[in-house]
Amino acid sequence: MERFALDSLIDWKNSNRRKPLVVHGARQVGKTWLIKEFGRTHFSSMAYVSFDKAPELAEQFAAGYDVARLLSMIGAYTHKSIVPGETLVVLDEIQECPHALTSLKYFNEDAPEYAVIAAGSLLGLTVHTGTGFPVGKVNMLEMHPLSFREFLLAIGENMLLGILDSGDWTMLGAFRTKLDTYLKQYYFIGGMPEAVQEFLESGHYEAVRAVQQDIIDGYTLDISKHLTPKETEFALAAWNSIPRHLGKENKKFIFGQIARGARAGNYKSAVTWLAQAGIATRVKRISKPGIPLSAYADTSAFKLFLVDVGLLGALSKIDSASIVEGNSILTEFKGALTEQYVCQQLVSDCRLEPFYWSAENSRGEIDFVVQDKGRIYPIEVKAEENLQSKSLRAFNEKYGGMHCRRFSLSGFRNQDWMENIPLWAIGAKGNWVVNSDA
Repeated sequence: MERFALDSLIDWKNSNRRKPLVVHGARQVGKTWLIKEFGRTHFSSMAYVSFDKAPELAEQFAAGYDVARLLSMIGAYTHKSIVPGETLVVLDEIQECPHALTSLKYFNEDAPEYAVIAAGSLLGLTVHTGTGFPVGKVNMLEMHPLSFREFLLAIGENMLLGILDSGDWTMLGAFRTKLDTYLKQYYFIGGMPEAVQEFLESGHYEAVRAVQQDIIDGYTLDISKHLTPKETEFALAAWNSIPRHLGKENKKFIFGQIARGARAGNYKSAVTWLAQAGIATRVKRISKPGIPLSAYADTSAFKLFLVDVGLLGALSKIDSASIVEGNSILTEFKGALTEQYVCQQLVSDCRLEPFYWSAENSRGEIDFVVQDKGRIYPIEVKAEENLQSKSLRAFNEKYGGMHCRRFSLSGFRNQDWMENIPLWAIGAKGNWVVNSDA
């Protein structure tokens, strides 16, 4: 299946300022497949090492950082002759070998002519004593689940994606029903590559859900593998509470609602771990829409989303009929799925960092606020075709000078102070969030 991140890898290969590249992200988002596909299609050969299957190589990296020796050792292990410009060196599952992560500094300084990619998960959590992350010595690329636009490519709707990216709203009006249907499918299937592949091969939602459950079980094992028993208890409780938090009208993450008597001090590090592992996304509250937004972020107030909308449905035990066919009982939780979807597209397809805003002493709230090229974009999310935007209008009147967006199932419309963009168009035309009024 096609991944847009392949373009980023091509740009990296051709860059005059290329450094070793670290591809990171949650497990099962397609890092290894993408890198191997890149090596296969853009290099003469590939020397691939996975440290979870080669503990003997980890010992060699621990012995020192002489790059010539390391390249010779990798070549012997992979039976590849490593040639600058022709061979892609891949160090996969690098979190299993912190010394290999540190070695990237020396690849950058002593052998910049070699193309080296490292990939792994939990990279912010794996540095050991005597090692360190090579800050400033590597390029970074974060991988996410398939966006909705990538999902359209995966199911063979290349022409439909082309129309979507064209921005021809008159033509898109003829395809609204089809796009709405695909959006519901995406809400259930999500963007984890294995889940999408299962849907393509079997067409059975039950089989997709089984794959999603396996991924969730793998994340659970990761938590227990890397944390102490007590830390694991806190992290799992926080993880399992995410659907409950998102199902509320006020989606702010409240430690006291994880469990009876829960204290923030016990769970703060657990939430940080989930975010650093890439399996949850923390959206911080801002006090005002100033530039930069990060300067106005309140680290103690946040919403917590999962890495993927399909996994949210699986963790919530929602059946396919309720999402794909529609179920009146799901009406309240549909807002949670929609906000999860929007958050996911903002991060993956638009490459933006989302925040949210809420009033100190009232119920006013803006679902997301993003910043791009000196502009602020407040975003209101509607699960259906509801076009009332009282909070967004009041926010705009209070602060002014912003570019308001409402995402809903209604068609595109420009209301001067605000644009309504269909949910399935987020990220289209390069980025409908920020470019449609540029």
